[in-house]
Amino acid sequence: MTFVITEACIDVKDLSCIEVCPVDCIHTDDDDRMCYIDPDECIDCTVCVEACPVAAIYPDKETPADMQAYLAINQRWFEDKDAARNMVQEVRGPS
Repeated sequence: MTFVITEACIDVKDLSCIEVCPVDCIHTDDDDRMCYIDPDECIDCTVCVEACPVAAIYPDKETPADMQAYLAINQRWFEDKDAARNMVQEVRGPS
């Protein structure tokens, strides 16, 4: 299991999750509208869930049905950042 950051992070990008992550598995770039959790680095500690002020982080297997697209978006960011950014744009619309 890993965690996924969902829609509530878009255009908020608080970064509290990054500050508390003990393994630095949460990433973002200036061009991003949200943060992303590296599923290969995440140790499932739940610290990020508690730190997120907008409740945007879920265990992957408990991601709400209406947020399932963010599983693919999160994974994609670590393979092709521009493609993931386009996916966010498609799901959420322009900033």
